[in-house]
Amino acid sequence: MKKWLVTAIALVMITVLAAGCSGNKESANKGNTGATKAPASNNDGKKTELTFWGDWGGEGQKQFETMVDAFNKSQDKIHVKYVLQQDMITKFLTAATNGGAPDVLFWDRWRTSLYAPKNVLHPVDEYLARDGISKDDFYSESLTELSYEDKLYGLPLTVDARALFYNKKLLAEAGLQPPTTWDELEAAATKLTKWKGDKLEVAGFSMGDLGLFNMYLQQAGGTMLTDDGKTNFNNEQGKQVLEFWDRLMNKDKVYKVGFELGLGEGQDAFVTGKVAMLYSGPWMLSTYNKYGKDLDYGIVPPPAGPNGDKGSVMGGFGLVIPEGSKHQDEAWEFIKWWTANKDNALLWAKTSLNLPGFKPSLEDPFFKDDPQWKPFMDTLEFAKIRPTHPGYSVMETDALAPNLQLNQQNKQSIEATLKKAQEQGDKMLKDNEVVQ
Repeated sequence: MKKWLVTAIALVMITVLAAGCSGNKESANKGNTGATKAPASNNDGKKTELTFWGDWGGEGQKQFETMVDAFNKSQDKIHVKYVLQQDMITKFLTAATNGGAPDVLFWDRWRTSLYAPKNVLHPVDEYLARDGISKDDFYSESLTELSYEDKLYGLPLTVDARALFYNKKLLAEAGLQPPTTWDELEAAATKLTKWKGDKLEVAGFSMGDLGLFNMYLQQAGGTMLTDDGKTNFNNEQGKQVLEFWDRLMNKDKVYKVGFELGLGEGQDAFVTGKVAMLYSGPWMLSTYNKYGKDLDYGIVPPPAGPNGDKGSVMGGFGLVIPEGSKHQDEAWEFIKWWTANKDNALLWAKTSLNLPGFKPSLEDPFFKDDPQWKPFMDTLEFAKIRPTHPGYSVMETDALAPNLQLNQQNKQSIEATLKKAQEQGDKMLKDNEVVQ
């Protein structure tokens, strides 16, 4: 959908919401959460002022302000102000101890297991029960990522997962269909790759993101951690992933380390036809549509692994209430209005071009009738979040990634890579299993 049309729809919806959300009509939305019932705690007639912190500037800030304005116009009890914060988490932790915490916080969900133990987030379970909001209306994985020790600390704002983007023209010229298995992916990538002497001109498949190891491991039938919180990749499944990567890089030569480095947004290798296939997410749709005027691309769910296992990593953001908020009830009303109402979640989706966390909104023709969204929605049905162990991000960044890099540069064997990553990773997991 063209960006100007999306914006126009968003503005129309804002007007409709502003006019209708404060009425007495019974909501047609699931959960009957369309109208904000602000707590009647302020008896002097003044609106309760809420502060909403986020770290999205530029277009993201405009998108947030669109939603804030729509909420403010939908009722007359609460007024929300968005405040852009750089280095937001550091400032939030400082504010949590000195009484200056915001009322609502834009939240990268994976952080929950790190910060909920610090008692800086307020659980929302009682609010859900009181207002009859069903957890079934959200992806269970996204709620798990917002939970710690059986308490839920917010609601999902966005969901995302990587799928396979492919250049339709290049595949058609090579007589290929989009791959659905590792074998098909390898064969297609090999055929699409073009070298001129020792210079790579077209990479059949991007291998530039080592952070996708988790996704490949799922496709090989594995998991990153055991149930008791230890690494779980120094095994046959981990070996299958690195052997697959080794074939693609060193035998088939479908990619070269550093091939995509140094390219600006408008010079993206996929946009310019220098990469035929890659894994990416819905956040890249606007970039490809903006800069890829001559790019005809398609999207399919990630190809399955050797035994038919599917895998992708679910990510996304949420909205949470700080424990230090002075207006927690009102903050909940704002979060509920935005994330647990079909029309409002849809307004957010059309404004930001993100997949909303509220599943009923995905039934709208905006998603159902657009072929670019379907592969992501199909992928979300099997995508898994990153492990919620407090030390997981440290392990992945400081133990696994450096060893994978050495392996890709042919400086370390597959066996040594998995063994060292396991040893270093297990130590980091143990050292960080209790949040200080």
